[in-house]
Amino acid sequence: MSTITRRIIPAIAIAGTMMLVATGCVAGENAKADDDNDAAASGEWSSDTLSIDFATYNPLSLVIRDQGILEEILGDDVEVEWIQSAGSNKANELLRSGSVDVGSTAGSAALLARANGSPIQVIDIYSQPEWSAIVVGPDSGIASLEDLKGASVAATKGTDPYFFLLQALEEGGLSLADVEVQNLQHADGRAALDGGSVDAWAGLDPIMAAAEVESGDKLIYRNVDFNTYGFLNATEDFVTNHPDLAQAVVDAYEQAREWALENPEETAALLAEVAGIDPAVATTVIQERSNLDVSGIPGEDQVAVLEKIAPVLVESGDVQGGQESVDKALSTIVNDTFAKNAVGDE
Repeated sequence: MSTITRRIIPAIAIAGTMMLVATGCVAGENAKADDDNDAAASGEWSSDTLSIDFATYNPLSLVIRDQGILEEILGDDVEVEWIQSAGSNKANELLRSGSVDVGSTAGSAALLARANGSPIQVIDIYSQPEWSAIVVGPDSGIASLEDLKGASVAATKGTDPYFFLLQALEEGGLSLADVEVQNLQHADGRAALDGGSVDAWAGLDPIMAAAEVESGDKLIYRNVDFNTYGFLNATEDFVTNHPDLAQAVVDAYEQAREWALENPEETAALLAEVAGIDPAVATTVIQERSNLDVSGIPGEDQVAVLEKIAPVLVESGDVQGGQESVDKALSTIVNDTFAKNAVGDE
């Protein structure tokens, strides 16, 4: 297990005041705030369990889990349950079902989920990645977006690669009607491409980077602007009723970010181990396609990216309630309280 110089922020000490400033809280809930202050004074957390995901597309989650950062912050009084997310769609399912309190998604996937009624908010930004592209096999005759007309394309609906595909098709003068989308989980999409059952794949790192090296697959279209940020999301119930734990999670992410930036080789090695990929592939993902040196505070930059995605979501027909639901989600999805506290920007 790696080591880290830990900068433990006493999240428990701010539990009471968090209830008054977190988005969606009622300012008049003084009784609840007093209860939290009493809990902080007695050294107690608001729950004895915390369920959180880890994902290979979220390197900071791997650092936190590997090094026991959360467990050290919370001590023996809170049991931390780690559940792996195979994609943003799976993380959203875990959040919606209550299987996790905090989950990792792409920004587009978070917006889609909230627009469709999932009561989640982004509480931290874990990366600004270029983690998706359009991928074809080594011997494919598809060399451009225009060549995708009539092709079968693997993509995981509800994730950044899927929305990347929608934007790429538009860029190439095509629409969803011009291709046949096979809704497959990310790893299955790669397998389908390598097996010849689809013509192209909307890929996701680190699986995509491994496909380049191991299978000779080619990225025919890349566009960093079509990738949305890495969102760390929590349910509104969690941030309202357990702000001390939400703060502990964000504090842990800030510690992990600091360590990962100082130790890129070790971070890549950890990704290689968890994802089961070659260390050289993991190094490409961490050092070339994962911008971890980004502010963890969600805000205007992320909303601006989501505003570009919004018309794509509406036109896709995947949002119940259309534009009105997307606009409402855009105006309520950000909760910057915990990240500001973590970095001392209040």
